[in-house]
Amino acid sequence: MAFYHKPVLLDECIRYLEIKPEGTYIDCTVGGAGHASEILKRLNKQGRLLGIDRDFEAVGAARKRLEKLCLPAKFDVIHSNYVDIENICKDAGIVKADGILLDLGVSSLQLEDAERGFSYNFDAPLDMRMDRSSGFNAADVVNGYSERELTEVLTKYGEERWAVRISKFITERRKYGGISTTGELVDLIKAAVPKEARREGPHPAKRTFQAIRIEVNDEMAILDKAISNCVEMMNKNGRLCVITFHSLEDRILKNAYKRLSATCICPKGIPVCVCGTVPKLRIISKKPFLPSVAEIRENPRARSAKLRVAECL
Repeated sequence: MAFYHKPVLLDECIRYLEIKPEGTYIDCTVGGAGHASEILKRLNKQGRLLGIDRDFEAVGAARKRLEKLCLPAKFDVIHSNYVDIENICKDAGIVKADGILLDLGVSSLQLEDAERGFSYNFDAPLDMRMDRSSGFNAADVVNGYSERELTEVLTKYGEERWAVRISKFITERRKYGGISTTGELVDLIKAAVPKEARREGPHPAKRTFQAIRIEVNDEMAILDKAISNCVEMMNKNGRLCVITFHSLEDRILKNAYKRLSATCICPKGIPVCVCGTVPKLRIISKKPFLPSVAEIRENPRARSAKLRVAECL
């Protein structure tokens, strides 16, 4: 039986989605259906919930969990990538949604499944694919990227201080054979990071694993496009709630909200607006909503979470 953590920033998401009982809602990263369950509970028989996930295993688990609730609202869970939300909705017969939720990053179910290779706490095959039908995995990054490419990935997506040393240790180790497990990778990272640095802060492999996971799943490249696509699928006054766990994710989201809420994009110096820009969003959260101390104590994964909310105009 799966153990479900309370979803990150659940109360805040439910509050700012402003759920209408007869409304249509989309959870683009349904995972274990934690957020989706609470949305479904607030819908009546006219309401509808659509869950989407890249992870086929998550789709099955979410569908079972929602079915057990035996609630009157219609729901479905689709195996797909949320960046393709327009076609997904078309196939599902959804014209517009009253609220859309994205909870980015790796799910608790994925982290706790040792064989998926997402966690540095288990020795498992180097995988890290959210969609296991994809052929590209973490072993391809670790064993196939050049030292320079590895350094770029660890620096950009992991903000890893020791990216150069870790990349060097990886490429040196490859001279004696491929790296096939997370345990081997963790040992290399520990050897590369100086002992003094390992005494402070999070696990020495945390940033490297995060960076490789982001690279494998192309997470940053699809985010900006996905936000724009979500906005196109929303009714007037619909709410978009996005939870990020990484500073780069949050920066992309913040800039997307800023762009979509702009009233003028004319070059500076033009005395009168001539661009005719019509804003598509109103930003609800001028600053991101953060988890409480109590939530972080209960679920340490929530520590880096940020929720940004916008309303469709």
